[in-house]
Amino acid sequence: MSDTKDIKEQRIIPVNIESEMKKSFIDYAMSVIVDRALPDVRDGLKPVHRRILYAMYGLGFTPDKAYRKCATTVGEVLGKYHPHGDAAVYDSLVRMAQSFSLRYMQIDGHGNFGSIDGDPPAAMRYTEAKLSKISMEMLRDINKDTVDFKPNFDDHHLEPVVLPSRFPNLLVNGSSGIAVGMATNIPPHNLVEVIDGVIKVIDNPEVTLDELMKIIKGPDFPTAGTIVGKQGIKDAYATGRGKIVVRAVTSIEPMSGNKQRIVVTELPYQVNKARLIERIADLVKEKRIDSIADLRDESDKDGMRIVIELKKDANANIVLNQLYKNTQMQDAFNVNMVALVLNNEKKFEPRVINLRQAIDYYIQHQVDVIVRRTKFDLDKAEARLISWKD
Repeated sequence: MSDTKDIKEQRIIPVNIESEMKKSFIDYAMSVIVDRALPDVRDGLKPVHRRILYAMYGLGFTPDKAYRKCATTVGEVLGKYHPHGDAAVYDSLVRMAQSFSLRYMQIDGHGNFGSIDGDPPAAMRYTEAKLSKISMEMLRDINKDTVDFKPNFDDHHLEPVVLPSRFPNLLVNGSSGIAVGMATNIPPHNLVEVIDGVIKVIDNPEVTLDELMKIIKGPDFPTAGTIVGKQGIKDAYATGRGKIVVRAVTSIEPMSGNKQRIVVTELPYQVNKARLIERIADLVKEKRIDSIADLRDESDKDGMRIVIELKKDANANIVLNQLYKNTQMQDAFNVNMVALVLNNEKKFEPRVINLRQAIDYYIQHQVDVIVRRTKFDLDKAEARLISWKD
């Protein structure tokens, strides 16, 4: 009896609760930061997006093949790579197929994948998807030892630590996420401008920010809109943080009876169209804007069109300024360029990066990919030569 008591006492390790809570919380925070919420600076992907693309690639759901059920992809990701819920995987997959969410869609969807009005997508058993053509550039040469692989959650399969990413996806498609104690919000950019910017840095490593901004002029949002002022862009590119003000694209059209109408054809990024119209209607009901006679959503498959008809003799420019002030027809995109960077100890750590650093990290990744691919091809060629001689 006393022996059993001694064994139990030996198993009890006294610890300081303050230091234990501190250590445990830091471990949890880093787990969320690295494994879920922040993108890798090299391929611009969070783990769930990387796993979706790699799983679809492994299943052969390539652009030249037929669409396949999203439930198949979600099951593959859950079973082999992602130790979280199916809703998280499907929500991420859906966003990757929405033209109003990503500047260049990574997944080619077939079916109801939601709308800019906030309508939910159909269930995964109804929708179908395959990789988009641009996603194949993310995965190109992955079978040539271009990137490292690590064991999955149960050590039965291997998954890539990062994708080869033959275009700078972090800047091209941007990223957003909330971790523990930090967040990231990186705007999307035009593919041609970013690649021209990368080439400029390769050709002239001493290029200044002003020279780079002549090529990469600013973000290029999927829902378009007009950026007001350049200072916010310059701040974001120089420091990694800045406030970019975006306005809806509008035109004023004359009507009969000395009336005018405001037509909205583009909205700021991530603005819900249905909620915006509801907000304008509320302002009219509350008589905070009293010059609007009618409000209609005439959007169709050809594009967005919100019509705001004004009362007789109303000044359209005054109404527009009221709408910019009181609705999301003018909205701010708060840039916070935080990404995961490998430190000297080969461990991930979150860092605020500016435009030049994002490009430099991408170029270094491509150097690693090309060197590893070339070594792989060389080893294969040498092996063939040896077998031919034998």
